[in-house]
Amino acid sequence: MSKYKIDRIYSESLKEEMLSATHESGLRVYIFPKKGFSKYYAIYGTDYGSTDREFIVPGETGTTVVPDGIAHFLEHKMFEQPDGSNAFDSFALTGASSNAFTSFDLTAYLFSCADRFYENLDILAEFVNTPSFTDENVAKEQGIIGQEIKMYDDDPMWRVFFNALTALFHNNPVKIDIAGTVESIAKIDKDVLYKCYNTFYNPGNMILVLVGDVDMDKAMEILDKRISPGRNRGKINRPAISEPSERVREFTEQKLVVSRPVFQIGFKDITPFSGGEELLRRTLSTEIILDVLFGRSSDFYNEHYSSGLIDSSFGAETELEKRYGFTMIGGESNDPQKVYEKVRQRIDAARRSGLTHEEISRSKKVAKSSLIKVFNNTEAMGNAFIRLLLKDVNPLTYASAADSITDAEINERLLSHFDTGNCVLSTVVPLDGSEG
Repeated sequence: MSKYKIDRIYSESLKEEMLSATHESGLRVYIFPKKGFSKYYAIYGTDYGSTDREFIVPGETGTTVVPDGIAHFLEHKMFEQPDGSNAFDSFALTGASSNAFTSFDLTAYLFSCADRFYENLDILAEFVNTPSFTDENVAKEQGIIGQEIKMYDDDPMWRVFFNALTALFHNNPVKIDIAGTVESIAKIDKDVLYKCYNTFYNPGNMILVLVGDVDMDKAMEILDKRISPGRNRGKINRPAISEPSERVREFTEQKLVVSRPVFQIGFKDITPFSGGEELLRRTLSTEIILDVLFGRSSDFYNEHYSSGLIDSSFGAETELEKRYGFTMIGGESNDPQKVYEKVRQRIDAARRSGLTHEEISRSKKVAKSSLIKVFNNTEAMGNAFIRLLLKDVNPLTYASAADSITDAEINERLLSHFDTGNCVLSTVVPLDGSEG
């Protein structure tokens, strides 16, 4: 067995533990022990998503530019094995539930099960480390994903979201649909798939998170069998993205078959992040602001819910990563323009007066209670923590970070991020005659 050192971190306030070790291949492994739980969860992710369209392969000097949608395409292809079998079928035989997803900056493969955990972990480790791309299976997948892209083109919630990103960002590839376009995926072939796989699926660029009553030694034995130590290719250079602070345009509207309008109000963040505590504190500050101003217990929500201007679909979320950042406030409304005006008025009033200590303290408690709920669900833990760990954030420090954020820090974030002169309104409205 490979040699490795296990680091143990225990949170006295949360009564939770995290074990971490680095496999000799460079793969970072994290275990969140949940003794007595009847379920196990594993999520195996690479720091690679749809925004990685330009990069420098380790050992090369030139920049590689790949077709949009290739990270998502690669995710689809990974389940097919060289012998013609499919990893989904292997998981089904053990009774496990498996899936995968691609986001802007993460591709992940996962399973949950009640037993036969190490057998399922072996299936996961084997197929993620055994790519099989041929001209034939690539051509077949182009047709399948092409149909998926066309389906999302007609999805109002998907379109209102990406239309908002397109109105916010000039150059950042976060504005490009994760699946690409029918035209872009037509340019994908097996050679470029292998190039992306060998670059981004090298163990040093990946993380494995395991939740449940898991033994590190047994997990490492499986990794020894499935991952060669020589596959770590080192750091991947990603060219810096030049993004103006100004929005592209304030309004964007699309007509689709919907019963009532849907909307997203977007705010952009172009500050480069180094990850770690800086990024965590900025995210927490933004979430606290959103809860104070627009959460379910806020005056704004209750007033405009009672009047019928908004409904239970109304919500707000922020996504701040190392290479992009934005906040979205959205839902359904018969009058999105009026919601937009009311949201901006509420933000402007808060920017003038500042959030009070009482408001901030209350929302900090909400944030910490949400974290405690996460620790009661193995899937929620895995999905949330792999994202934090890829940003160099220790999930067990979340609560203490929320406590230590100052009122001044939060109010500074309110002024710097929530610029009502630089936000956007994206709407999808009914086609003529489609209301009903």
